[in-house]
Amino acid sequence: MSALKIKKGSSKHSAYNLRPTFSDEIESHTLAVIVDNEPGVLARVIGLFSGRGYNIDSLTVAEVDHTGHMSRITIVTTGTPQVIEQIKAQLGRIVPVHEVHDLTAEGRAVERELALLKVQGSGEKRVEALRLADIFRASVVDSTLDSFVFELTGTPEKIDAFAELMRPLGLNEIARTGVAALPRGRIAEG
Repeated sequence: MSALKIKKGSSKHSAYNLRPTFSDEIESHTLAVIVDNEPGVLARVIGLFSGRGYNIDSLTVAEVDHTGHMSRITIVTTGTPQVIEQIKAQLGRIVPVHEVHDLTAEGRAVERELALLKVQGSGEKRVEALRLADIFRASVVDSTLDSFVFELTGTPEKIDAFAELMRPLGLNEIARTGVAALPRGRIAEG
């Protein structure tokens, strides 16, 4: 009579190992959520985050289908893989939500943000601000004798780097749109 031997602690033949394993490492994820464009939907989505103590690093929303009255909410959030899975599942249960896509998990995505930066200064600082703006491909959208307003589009990291370089040159104010993102390469099914 032969007996099946499984080593104690061996997980190779255990049914309990069918669940995905999650790490405790904090990750940043970009979520695209397609919702009905109606009053209160954004408040319900944000309420899900605040009610459970989840943080939103970036939030953008705009109507993307005028005839179907659908909006796209792009959310950048952080958490462990388990928390991200919980967020996606809970978003999917909200009634006006039609689709939830984790652009980070689904593959490469194009992410861009727009920023306006007001830099005040004169003399060499003014010249240096213009030189750096040229390197970063920032446009001057307003100019006075003592300040510039630069417009910059790029990844959040690019905008952070430009802002850090502008601080000692007189960065006075900054406005950012938040991340807009689309998946690369594949065509969305519709």
